[in-house]
Amino acid sequence: MAKTRERDTWMRSEAHFSGANSDADPDPPRTAANRTLQRLLQSDDLCAQIQAAEEIRRLTKTSNRCRRHFSTAVPPLVGMLRRPGSAEAHEAALLALLNLAVKHEQNKVSIVSSGALEPIIGFLQSEISNLQEYATASLLTLSASSVNKPIIGASGAIPLLVEILRHGTAQAKADAVLALYNLSTHLDNLLLILNAEPVPPIVDLLKTCKRSSKIAEKCTALIESLVGFDEGRTALTSEEGGVLAVVEVLESGSLQSRENAVGALLTMCQTDRCKYREPILKEGVIPGLLELTVQGTPKSRTKAQTLLRLLRDSPHPRSELQPDTLENIVSDLISQMEGDEQSGKAKQMLAEMVQVSMEQSLRHLQQRALVCTPADLPITNNCASEVSSK
Repeated sequence: MAKTRERDTWMRSEAHFSGANSDADPDPPRTAANRTLQRLLQSDDLCAQIQAAEEIRRLTKTSNRCRRHFSTAVPPLVGMLRRPGSAEAHEAALLALLNLAVKHEQNKVSIVSSGALEPIIGFLQSEISNLQEYATASLLTLSASSVNKPIIGASGAIPLLVEILRHGTAQAKADAVLALYNLSTHLDNLLLILNAEPVPPIVDLLKTCKRSSKIAEKCTALIESLVGFDEGRTALTSEEGGVLAVVEVLESGSLQSRENAVGALLTMCQTDRCKYREPILKEGVIPGLLELTVQGTPKSRTKAQTLLRLLRDSPHPRSELQPDTLENIVSDLISQMEGDEQSGKAKQMLAEMVQVSMEQSLRHLQQRALVCTPADLPITNNCASEVSSK
């Protein structure tokens, strides 16, 4: 039992984009050993089955060749999941199937088509925390397959994953939100997720996880998708600290998380500016938006500038006498802000933004001056297609 409880960090490689090129791993075991494992899996001896599952788990841990080699083990391993009364057998089979599915699309599809979803969904409701965690991790990996997404959504797994977000272990919650994100890329699943009322537990997870983590990235991505619906927007603004949690990620999250966060707030403001302008402004969003206009991704810079325009009193451009520059837009917003601390921080950010903008313009002018080579000097083409080695 101790062996099956050992946590494998690599088994979440589908969501964390980790792991080496498995095709470079050693060759799989000899055919005789494979036949032995197959016979053990099909044996009536439970101990022999568990040993075989553990061996397959070990051999497929890092080798994609072994995953291909042991694809025929999927049906008997699924049979082990259905065997009543043995948590040890269930854990061994789950972990073996999980390893078979990692980075192997055909095995993902085969596991689902062999009937694994029914017992896995049952384990989501298990009182044994290990089984619940392994089942959640399995759904995370299986949901990476576009073929499996609609099947998993139709299986009834989504409400149970949301329930794990509410009451599961820390590891199960993390895997559940990643699985829900995978599933949300299929439109029908997004509606099922919305109906399961996931916003409160997603916000709770967002408040407690690291702002720069993959978890925060997927939480904000889910929120950005969910606020496209009126129920999602209402749920976020009704949840205590909901909008603030998104604003905090916008300020200090990873580049992708910040892009997701500003996208969520922009969607809300574009949908109903009168309703959502004040709830967004009162959480002190301006400094974070200012920083994004300079340091964000190209998409987040554009979204931040658009949101700043929507957040001021009038979203319409000024006259020609009062240009609709970003500086003027922010000045309007600063004049409306309450509290010396927030206003002072925003003014400082505006000054820094203007300074950075001036420095960037100066560098651009210097570069242009260098390009303007006199006609009597030879011109060489140094425009490399890649960054040179350092």
